[in-house]
Amino acid sequence: MEIQKNISLKPFNTFGIAINASEFSSISSFEDIKLLIPQLSQKPFLFLGGGSNVLFTKDFDGLVIQNQLKGIETLYEDENTAEISVKSGENWHDLVLWTLEKGFFGLENLSLIPGSVGAAPMQNIGAYGEEIKNWCTKVIALNLSTGELESFTNEACEFGYRESIFKRKLKNQYFIFEVYFKLDKKRAVNCNYGDIKKILEEKGIDTPTPKDVSNAVIEIRSSKLPNPSELGNAGSFFKNPVISTSLFNELHHSYPDMPHYPDTNGIKIPAGWLIEQSGFKGKIVGNTGSHAKQALVIVNYGNATGEEIFNYSQTIIEFVKNKYGIELEREVNII
Repeated sequence: MEIQKNISLKPFNTFGIAINASEFSSISSFEDIKLLIPQLSQKPFLFLGGGSNVLFTKDFDGLVIQNQLKGIETLYEDENTAEISVKSGENWHDLVLWTLEKGFFGLENLSLIPGSVGAAPMQNIGAYGEEIKNWCTKVIALNLSTGELESFTNEACEFGYRESIFKRKLKNQYFIFEVYFKLDKKRAVNCNYGDIKKILEEKGIDTPTPKDVSNAVIEIRSSKLPNPSELGNAGSFFKNPVISTSLFNELHHSYPDMPHYPDTNGIKIPAGWLIEQSGFKGKIVGNTGSHAKQALVIVNYGNATGEEIFNYSQTIIEFVKNKYGIELEREVNII
């Protein structure tokens, strides 16, 4: 392990923002992390996985630590279930494909989500009717103050919509080292999401397997979301807002076609619909804009700065708030 000086982070973030870190290091073992801990109290630091959920708006004057921890292990297996442990630096989509090859099911609806395994519980990633909280049994995290590993049960992780205790209450206090999952071996697939069902029907698949569902999800995401290697982006830029029933009833009177879904805290409205109806889908402003196929995705058309992308996202937030009275929240972490 070595600490490099004045390193460009353009290759390490999917927006492709050209900013520098004053210091940069990669970690591939628990010993590497332990060596770095004494420095974390002396300077700003940032753990970076796949760089798929971050927007850099300026140079980072501190230590950026790239997570390269690798390893997947089957801890327990019987005829119905399997428990696995995964180091946090593993690629998320590679993990999903590995589970399918092993015949361990549950994560197939989360195929092709960019990023690392460590980011999955932090963000409580979700898509097409599934969330990490449904399958994660335990998270092992390093206390950056004590240098000791601690275990967090599913309940202790305080999973919420695209968040967890690590993203809010314990932000920058722990480093996610390893994630445990309990998966099914005899699973009834979850293919109720409209687009999945449509693709399966088009292919004439009446009794889909988890692999069929994964392939459908990959096809959907590939058709709607730009490849970061071709067009810089961080996937969904905004969370789907949850509003009160009273506000929804008021809006529904004016916008009867507004899509909506029941939520434990009220009514969830698709952010992509709000943005599209506000005229931003396909809009280009300078070097940035909203993707032509998915309004929820903000893209870098080549030379956008992080500040330019941030300002564009703020314009969207203000427009939607003025039109609908709904304030969108960024899902992407702003640095």
